[in-house]
Amino acid sequence: MFARRIAVIGSGYVGLTTGACLASLGHRVVCADVDEAKVERLRRGVVDILEPGLPELVAENQAAGRLEFVLGARDAVAGRDGEAVEVVFLCVPTPMGEGGAADLAAVRAVAAEIRHLLPAGCVVVNKSTVPVGTAEATRKLLNRRDVAVVSNPEFLREGSAVHDFLHPDRIVVGSDAQDAAERVAALYARLGAPTVLTDAASAEMVKYAANSFLAMKLSYVNAIAELCDVLGADVADVTEGMGHDRRIGQAFLQPGPGWGGSCLPKDTNALVQVAAAAGIELPLVSASIATNERQRRIVVEKIADAVGGDLRGARLGLLGLTFKAGTDDLRDSPALAVARLLREGGAELTAYDPGCPAAVPGVTDDVTVADEPLRAAKDADALVVLTEWPEFRSLDWGAVAGALAGRVVVDCRNLLDPDVLRRAGISWVGVGRR
Repeated sequence: MFARRIAVIGSGYVGLTTGACLASLGHRVVCADVDEAKVERLRRGVVDILEPGLPELVAENQAAGRLEFVLGARDAVAGRDGEAVEVVFLCVPTPMGEGGAADLAAVRAVAAEIRHLLPAGCVVVNKSTVPVGTAEATRKLLNRRDVAVVSNPEFLREGSAVHDFLHPDRIVVGSDAQDAAERVAALYARLGAPTVLTDAASAEMVKYAANSFLAMKLSYVNAIAELCDVLGADVADVTEGMGHDRRIGQAFLQPGPGWGGSCLPKDTNALVQVAAAAGIELPLVSASIATNERQRRIVVEKIADAVGGDLRGARLGLLGLTFKAGTDDLRDSPALAVARLLREGGAELTAYDPGCPAAVPGVTDDVTVADEPLRAAKDADALVVLTEWPEFRSLDWGAVAGALAGRVVVDCRNLLDPDVLRRAGISWVGVGRR
């Protein structure tokens, strides 16, 4: 079954990816945002988000007449030419609020705005990551017996969101109204993915449970890397041996400066808060959060050791500011967290990141942002890799060595080939590696 009309509220990376990909599946989609300038840019085909394949997908579906952009949720839901919207996807921000709980102000605001505009039989879908019970709360806020609410969490990785949407591991759809869940699941029928049909609370829990598990896996491997440093083992060999166990797998076994981004920090904290409200402790998740915070300090200590033990007055070049490669997202970036700790220790910082070509006021205030990697390396006592951009592997390391004052690279992502650096006369320091 194909909906004649779908409204997507929100044009961040989740909303825009959802709208463009649903349109590519043959649906007619109208995507709304409250930022007038952003809507105008999108109408012209200008996509500000660094997301491979997304600009092309937006342009293709605009040209085909399957995707349009409007200002405000009201215009998206009201319908045009007598056509009624059948499904409304809420893809609005749910950032971490006070105490770690998810801030649902945007969800509530949109629900209040559209509740009287929704046609009978319409389905409202929570695509944003929301705590267990949000579908029920949304249903009560809408106060429409003729409108169903469905939870359909997204599992999109920034930098590969389009691929993840069109080639999903699974589709999770939850609602207390089975027919509404089946209608939403049918929107994805062409993808042929395994589909989990469940109740709304279970669907909401899936997202938090999955992301918190991945965060625990990352914190665990960082703890193992620290132990490898002390005992003289090599974490690359250890994780290779672990990853061949099909019960464990290779994914999320790469040590680094900690996990961050728009999902894992807020989802782990929100799950702890949800559990606490239910009278349940989640010590594994809480320990993973604490381990993640500690990992940033461990990385800073490793960098300090590489420049003689004292950061005061040290000139450091940083490769990477975004929370992961392939994106321009600086939210909860472990690279920025490490940079702030280095600056607090007295270091002078110059950074280069392909996804962040210029300073961002209020975000990158602790560093000077360079427009190419050699400028970050110039006269630095050490060069520090904080984000795993693949192009860092192919730098002209001879030129880098000539630019550095101290010929040492602290590779916090274990991204580089130590032999390549040694041939260029550069000492390589990794995480958990000999």
